[in-house]
Amino acid sequence: EVSTDDPETAFCTLANREELNPEEDSIHHCLYQFTRNETLTETNKLLCDVCTQRHCGPKNNIKSEKKYVYTNAKKQMLISLAPPILTLHLKRFQHAGFNLQKVNRHIKFPEVIDLAPFCTAKCKNVAEGNTKVLYSLYGVVEHSGTMRSGHYTAYVKMRAMTNHLSDLVLRGQSQASETEPVKGQWFHISDTHVQPVSVSKVLSSQAYLLFYERLL
Repeated sequence: EVSTDDPETAFCTLANREELNPEEDSIHHCLYQFTRNETLTETNKLLCDVCTQRHCGPKNNIKSEKKYVYTNAKKQMLISLAPPILTLHLKRFQHAGFNLQKVNRHIKFPEVIDLAPFCTAKCKNVAEGNTKVLYSLYGVVEHSGTMRSGHYTAYVKMRAMTNHLSDLVLRGQSQASETEPVKGQWFHISDTHVQPVSVSKVLSSQAYLLFYERLL
């Protein structure tokens, strides 16, 4: 889809990214890096249809790929529609020569996360004037072991039944005004073993998948 947004606002976000100073090995740093502004130059230049038509005339007159015009450009991936359920999948492997190696270091993640710095200024389902898009953690999947073998366990928050989540999923409505995490008891699940755990235990886990529900 070709975007014709004003260049001055095309790379604007709901909240000021310049004020962010994300800590290394944190989910905020991962999101910041994933949504950073990139410059496309040299062999990564963008094929520009407008520039090509200006230089060569209508497309039907272009007989050789050599006549296409490539130009420097900016690229940025931002969230255009805030989901009711946010699932973050961490890439826990890296190349070590010809082999894959698991990344075991701890990545910090919060109970409540604000996606506004990573959303486009014209995010479709955020009310005008809102500068926060808040999510509350309710599930974590953890993997122990190596790239060849291991075991998956989960942390899940049990909370009181509300209509909030169904409103988000079915109607895309956000009625909440809280900025605190949804109250509930955390449990660690490993096969048939289930036991209650503290929030600190959950936040110290080596997350592989993170599940958040939208608050605001």
